[in-house]
Amino acid sequence: MTQRIWNFSAGPAVLPESVLEEARNNLLSLGSTGIGILEHSHRGKAFLAIYEETEALVRSVGDVPADYKVLFLQGGASTQFFQIPMNYLSSDRTADYLVTGAWSEKAEEEARRFGKTHLACSSQDKNYSYIPAKCSFSANPAYVHYTSNNTIFGTQWHNLPMVSNGVDLICDASSDIFSRPIDVSKYAMIYAGAQKNLGPAGVTLVLMRDEMIERGAKNLPTMLQYRTHAKNESMYNTPPTFAIYLVGLVLKWIKQGGGLTAIGERNQKKAGKLYAYLDQSRLFKPTTALDSRSQMNVTFVTGDADLDAKFCSAATQAGFDGLKGHRSVGGMRASIYNAFPEAGIDAFIEFLKKFEAENHKSP
Repeated sequence: MTQRIWNFSAGPAVLPESVLEEARNNLLSLGSTGIGILEHSHRGKAFLAIYEETEALVRSVGDVPADYKVLFLQGGASTQFFQIPMNYLSSDRTADYLVTGAWSEKAEEEARRFGKTHLACSSQDKNYSYIPAKCSFSANPAYVHYTSNNTIFGTQWHNLPMVSNGVDLICDASSDIFSRPIDVSKYAMIYAGAQKNLGPAGVTLVLMRDEMIERGAKNLPTMLQYRTHAKNESMYNTPPTFAIYLVGLVLKWIKQGGGLTAIGERNQKKAGKLYAYLDQSRLFKPTTALDSRSQMNVTFVTGDADLDAKFCSAATQAGFDGLKGHRSVGGMRASIYNAFPEAGIDAFIEFLKKFEAENHKSP
């Protein structure tokens, strides 16, 4: 087998090796069924058992309250950007958006198609390098929407936005879902593409309060109403069966590893090691405000675009992949989601030290 390398990709991202091995073993035959996991009918007993177990694992691992639905949808977070306002925003209402990066920016743009939007806060003035300390909400928002982690810019909300009682708080948690403990009851809705912390690309996890589902618009196409998916256990049409199966395996891995408290502690330790090195480095510097740093996406630069390119090339040759920063900001980005091992951080820091020793020029 080809030797696996350290995968810092921002998504689709690294998965636990034990999960990949189990999935490989079930490609030709799921257990003793004689039919591979990719080939099973979504209406068959074998897959229905997987679906029910995966939903139960979401509830168990995430401590999801009973009055919330667990939905497995398609179209990624980008579909949620318009499906949410399509269901809950109208021309006479205003939705509040906390704009702290490219994805929340895109979500707000989509919402403007359906009603008014209000920017409760924004960090665009400093190229999204920080999380604003204060928000200014509108008087009676239809809902408040924010993105908990910003993959491109390397920032993360470490405290919940303080909305008024009775206001629906919606979170795009695509890049930090289940990477740390979360109080689902504080939200009306949480959604996340699976391809960073939960599984492969192709399925979007949605946790949604029952009463919010029922309040959704009823004059929309069937597939764009949340109640359709809630009433049909996410199987109104053929769901992404393999992706759901892999999400279940990842959730088992999280649970066996101590749950969200333990995974949060490991993620904090991994990110802490890397930031500690960058903070004392004479060559590399983090690009985000100290109190806004992401534990999922560590962004940094040398201050010289040519040297950044040299570093990315050298890193790839040394077995560290996916480190080139997003095309809109440049620099470097180390995405260290749940499944990225601490040993990879240690190896990477040694490489950073070596590159610095060879390329830092004393003033």
